[in-house]
Amino acid sequence: MADFFTTPGGIAVLILAQVLAVVAFVMISLLFLVYGDRKIWAAVQMRRGPNVVGAFGLLQTVADALKYVVKEVVVPAGADKTVFMLAPMTSFVLAMIAWAVIPFNDGWVLSDINVAILFVLAISSLEVYGVIMGGWASNSKYPFLGSLRSAAQMISYEVSLGLIIIGVIISTGSMNFGSIVAAQDGNYAFFSWYWLPHLPMVFLFFISCLAETNRPPFDLPEAESELVAGYQVEYSSTPFLLFMAGEYIAIFLMCALTSLLFFGGWLSPIPGLPDGVLWMIAKMAFFFFLFAMVKAITPRYRYDQLMRLGWKVFLPFSLAWVVFVAFAAKFDWFWGAYARWGMGG
Repeated sequence: MADFFTTPGGIAVLILAQVLAVVAFVMISLLFLVYGDRKIWAAVQMRRGPNVVGAFGLLQTVADALKYVVKEVVVPAGADKTVFMLAPMTSFVLAMIAWAVIPFNDGWVLSDINVAILFVLAISSLEVYGVIMGGWASNSKYPFLGSLRSAAQMISYEVSLGLIIIGVIISTGSMNFGSIVAAQDGNYAFFSWYWLPHLPMVFLFFISCLAETNRPPFDLPEAESELVAGYQVEYSSTPFLLFMAGEYIAIFLMCALTSLLFFGGWLSPIPGLPDGVLWMIAKMAFFFFLFAMVKAITPRYRYDQLMRLGWKVFLPFSLAWVVFVAFAAKFDWFWGAYARWGMGG
């Protein structure tokens, strides 16, 4: 049996099993993310939230998903049916593909490539096409306006995200997530992680993630008050479910990126406690909690405020930070906090 897994067929079976394990983890997490999002929002508003289906309402998300699956798929008469159906599939599939390079522990990754960050940036930049396709194919002005808003918004904040990540790459000397986590494995545990030397960028990165994933207060592409739910307005049933799932998967991916880039990934924050996958999952859950809290307590931005923040505040600040980190790494300022090539690269 052991010899079988060294053959091409056995290797294919192993790869398929690993892919299914990651997909299963993400999809099961998705059920609890939606539940947690609704519960946190309800708690802030002093409501109960989901509490009927299953113990404590835990099966409410399953019931909602089944409701969407069994509903009729309605395609508008004037829509481009092929593109209309491809759009939600594109959003969902691209959101899942990015998880191929996300490590959950040392060596626990589907594809341990040296350009993992570049891969994630490339995939996330393609996700806007699902939104644009959905808005265009609907053949209606409201979805089309929502898709244009989303395209402009995602492009604007991807620039800031990329520049912030460049600072981490300069400090580490590698675009591999495993190397970035290894570079944060110091003698001071929590204080060895990149959140401390890159502290201003942690806040910019988190806010840019909100805008990149169309989360409140930056959910202008699907603002119900003026765009009637934006690019999703003509979708129902399973296609709408795919859009929603793709959005939450992208949010969870941003939680994973924040954990890996600035908060040590699977490293333990307490000296003496072992590192492991549970730390990684706990950090991802914590950052999703922050995502949910921001949704519950912050008012929505106007679109001109959103674009001004991205281009006139985040872009100059992140550019200046890249220059600062480059000089700090080159001349070994701050006791080598910005130059960890020996550990990570």
